[in-house]
Amino acid sequence: DLNRQLHGQHLAKEIVIHAVQGFLQSPQPQKALVLSFHGWSGTGKNFVARLLASHLYRDGLESMCVRVFISLFHFPHHKYVDSYKAQLEKQISETVQLCKQSLFIFDEAEKLHFSLLDAIKPFMARHDGHKMDYRRSIFLFLSNLGGNTINEVALDFWRAGRVREEISIEYLEQRLQLELLEPAKNGYVCSHLLKENLIDFFVPFLPLEYHHVKLCIQDAFLARGLPYTEAAVDEVARMMVFVPKEEKLFSAQGCKSVAQRINYFL
Repeated sequence: DLNRQLHGQHLAKEIVIHAVQGFLQSPQPQKALVLSFHGWSGTGKNFVARLLASHLYRDGLESMCVRVFISLFHFPHHKYVDSYKAQLEKQISETVQLCKQSLFIFDEAEKLHFSLLDAIKPFMARHDGHKMDYRRSIFLFLSNLGGNTINEVALDFWRAGRVREEISIEYLEQRLQLELLEPAKNGYVCSHLLKENLIDFFVPFLPLEYHHVKLCIQDAFLARGLPYTEAAVDEVARMMVFVPKEEKLFSAQGCKSVAQRINYFL
């Protein structure tokens, strides 16, 4: 499904498949699996999280074993952070009691207060003989942080005449971590997640080019059972905004507004 439905993300496909398969096949993991997805909006972070949930659980995101937290929706006011901490710890504990293999998704992770990230740190650390065993849990953090670095690397490769599939995780990961560690007012930097190496894999999502957007548009037509022509797909794709100003190479919104553009087109 990743090969068929996720476009332009060779690194994300490779890392997610290897990380999750290796984790599920391990008879006794030492800690929960923690993946941190980074990249511009609309590049596939939420899509991969949904796909993972649907393959791990019969009811997908609706499963009792899956909890989705959206920073500004679930934890909007910093003055209530202590109350949020207690609530979050309780929800994670209850979910793990119910399901040994649980999935926790934190969307807009860069907007999480650092003390919330620190509150969930014990659930992601190595198992230390606690009564409750969190080692079979998977934590996904979805963030726009690092998007600038990822996009700069993709643009440099394009300008050098190299194909994006040549971009390796080794080349990108170090640069990504440097951007994440820049002193800024985000929870990632202030929390212990990075300092204590609790994140197992940083998963970069590359910016999408015109031909990737066209593939998303075709998928959207097919998902709705609508016939389409190449001209129709091109017309919808041309409605999207592409950057930078000179090259007009990357879709500013990835594939995020494709469905709405098709509505407008129809």
